[in-house]
Amino acid sequence: MRIFGSPVYHSVVLLSRRSKAAIVVALLVIAGAFALPYLDALSFIIRAADLPGAPATVAGWRATAVAREEVFTVATRAGDVPARFYRPASGVRRTILLMPGVHRDGINESRLVGLAEDLAATGFGVLTIAAPDLQKFKITPQVTDVIEDVVLWASSQLQYAPDGKVGLLGISFSGGLSVVAAGRDSIRERIAFVLSFGGHGDLARVMHYLCSGDVLGDLDRAKQSSAVVGADQVGVHPPHDYGVAVVLLSLADRVVPADQVAALSRGIDGFLLASSLAMTDQAGALKVFDEMKAYAQTLPEPSRRLMTYVNDRAVDKLGPILLPIADGLKDHPSMPALSAERAPPPLAPVLLLHGVDDNVIPSMETVLLAEHLKGKAQVTGLLSGLITHAEVNRTPSLTEVWRLMRFWRGIM
Repeated sequence: MRIFGSPVYHSVVLLSRRSKAAIVVALLVIAGAFALPYLDALSFIIRAADLPGAPATVAGWRATAVAREEVFTVATRAGDVPARFYRPASGVRRTILLMPGVHRDGINESRLVGLAEDLAATGFGVLTIAAPDLQKFKITPQVTDVIEDVVLWASSQLQYAPDGKVGLLGISFSGGLSVVAAGRDSIRERIAFVLSFGGHGDLARVMHYLCSGDVLGDLDRAKQSSAVVGADQVGVHPPHDYGVAVVLLSLADRVVPADQVAALSRGIDGFLLASSLAMTDQAGALKVFDEMKAYAQTLPEPSRRLMTYVNDRAVDKLGPILLPIADGLKDHPSMPALSAERAPPPLAPVLLLHGVDDNVIPSMETVLLAEHLKGKAQVTGLLSGLITHAEVNRTPSLTEVWRLMRFWRGIM
């Protein structure tokens, strides 16, 4: 059975372009007064947010040149997977294995490349790896196996891990799967820290949310969580239409006759490809979207109706069809390999970072995972209004920027 993913590369640091320079300058003064790690953290945030002018100039003072090395491959149980290393000119303080979310472009996705360069400019060596299934819009146990295999390999390479340990940073669904992998016996002592960036704690809960819009768990209790800074901001938002489309992709064999599965899957895959293209090539994306609308008319029923719902982004029509099927998978044997709350906890510190308004993987997932790990692992969590999976034009408060800086300081 295929488990789903999302074409949306979400939970990327994105400060509003209307951020006030005064906030940044004030925080630079605070950072300098306390310690260089704070300054490094804030400089990283400024670069990741692509803030112009004086903030960028000041952030550049702490940045080092970065060499983007040639792509090579790493052997895993899923076959050879492409990898790229970003080497800081100042020397490697720690290598971070950076796993992208669900995206067709894998390690070449433009925002992943930018994030890798920003991290490397701070002095980290960054090794990017993309699991093959994630590039096919699927979340499967194989993805967790790939993460495990790459950590085992990288931590054995003297050039990447002189002390035998690497950091692990997973974006989106890779975040939750990175926490799962970090608890596995073969690598749990080889990980310096694991960071889930907009990730999940329980995949079945996310499936339920994407199909229904309902966030499972006690919202009022979550707001009182002591394990996550900013937990009082957690809320419920309508799910992203892409999410329910990928649920349909994973459940196609359960909702249409067997002889229609391949054709419907091709159509959904085309829609998700167009969604990926929309990040960098609007004209190309619109062309593929139009092609998928025409393609839907060639399908027999019920595939035609379902593909039309996908093209129309009709969450309210697709969700109720898929919800009972998705809920029936909550006890599927694959779930422990896909859900951090069902797997052994890591030995390494766990850092959980999430956008408050995330509507692909709701921020409630980070709160619930942090509460689950409390007492089992060293866990630090933050919900931030400065992080989003889609652009949110919001002027940040000094408190929000300070919280995010403190979080990244823990890694720096």
